Amino acid sequence: MSKTIVIDPVTRIEGHAKISVYLDDAGEVSDARFHVVEFRGFEKFCEGRPMWEMAGITARICGICPVSHLLASAKTGDKILAVQIPPAADKLRRMMNLAQFTQSHALSFFHLSSPDFLLGWDSDPAKRNVFGLIAADPDLARAGIRLRQFGQKIIELLGGKKIHAAWSVPGGVRSPLSEEGRAWIRDRLPESRTTTEAALSLFKNMLDRFTTEVQEFGNFPSLFMGLVGKNGEWEHYGGHLRFTDSNGNIVADNLSEDDYKEFLGEAVESWSYLKFPYYKPLGYPDGIYRVGPLARLNVCNNIGTEAADRELQEMRDRAGGVPTSSFFYHYARLVEILAAIEKIEQLVDDPDVVSKRVRADAGINNLDAVGVSEAPRGTLFHHYQVDENGLIKKVNLIIATGQNNLAMNKTVTQIAKHYIHGNEIPEGMLNRVEAGIRAFDPCLSCSTHAAGQMPLHIELIASDGTVVAEVDRQ
Repeated sequence: MSKTIVIDPVTRIEGHAKISVYLDDAGEVSDARFHVVEFRGFEKFCEGRPMWEMAGITARICGICPVSHLLASAKTGDKILAVQIPPAADKLRRMMNLAQFTQSHALSFFHLSSPDFLLGWDSDPAKRNVFGLIAADPDLARAGIRLRQFGQKIIELLGGKKIHAAWSVPGGVRSPLSEEGRAWIRDRLPESRTTTEAALSLFKNMLDRFTTEVQEFGNFPSLFMGLVGKNGEWEHYGGHLRFTDSNGNIVADNLSEDDYKEFLGEAVESWSYLKFPYYKPLGYPDGIYRVGPLARLNVCNNIGTEAADRELQEMRDRAGGVPTSSFFYHYARLVEILAAIEKIEQLVDDPDVVSKRVRADAGINNLDAVGVSEAPRGTLFHHYQVDENGLIKKVNLIIATGQNNLAMNKTVTQIAKHYIHGNEIPEGMLNRVEAGIRAFDPCLSCSTHAAGQMPLHIELIASDGTVVAEVDRQ
């Protein structure tokens, strides 16, 4: 008799979701689905608001990555005004985004994922969290907290608030970095770099223990998409879009966000509020692609900073070429933190970051505009249509987590097929299925436009609807 395992909700992710694993009559996995089960509707209730308010409004989509929406929205506003922002504003926005990468990736690695690595997939779930990590390795936990604090403090120094700073606006930014803020950043850079290098060393030393996870956690061919610079270097804010395949071949390059409807489609399924973007030339679902840290490192030629480029080459060497395992998202985040720190080191001494010329003023000059930026979780599109007075007529947000939706579902299915056999629901098996989702560090509040506590309820359901097994986790 066929059965279904339901993991509801998934733990240690941002937002509320569940996983269904479908078993055939022999007790083997036939399919698995990652459901996003909450809806918020930001795209709809932004209609009628002034364009000038959009950066502040859309930053409220999420408390984890407000900077990402702030910057993407402001870039869309720049295009509606048809202005070129001052060089100082461009560099300051870049610094804030690098700080956002640092704090968000540190949260993902140290707080959400490292309990699995350091405490064990099969360890007690009551202790397999950041508090268990603090008890087991207080120095590492403290270092991770301070690394995240470093990124958050830069955001606060620039925007006046750690969360939801209404600082980046159409035309530029509201204020430069203060000399006191610059001194604080300089003072904390060495510690932050040391922590990142130590985390990289720790993770690389653990990789030999995770050969099964590398092979089974979303290891499949797909396309990758991300921004790159004019010479193909790693980008996080400007540049153009590039698609590559799992062999490193460039599939499409020099793509503009303005034309995203020509190469990105958005499918929907009845069982999830999360859209399923795909690469249009290959159709749905064959046009599966991944975004985020692993994708950015796969599409770029190089990073452009000394230490991060060494780590990027080592990651590629360890993978035997292009890393296709989603388990390497964890590795890629640490490389990107190092890149962010090196680039902050360069920016903090640039005289433009304290310049008072940070904003260009103009009126409504375009009625349709698309802004794109790299969020920690991947490429983020904001598309606005406005009337002559700048009131929003239509909004479309294409979020990184949504773009990874096909890949997350494929990852869950691959892990479930490897670990689930029969009707048992062992804790370690369930955690590995969830960990496949955590590798992508999904942000569901952004994607469904979800908040909620993260207890876990799992049901094993027979085809006649009878619950034959049940597990609760608080």
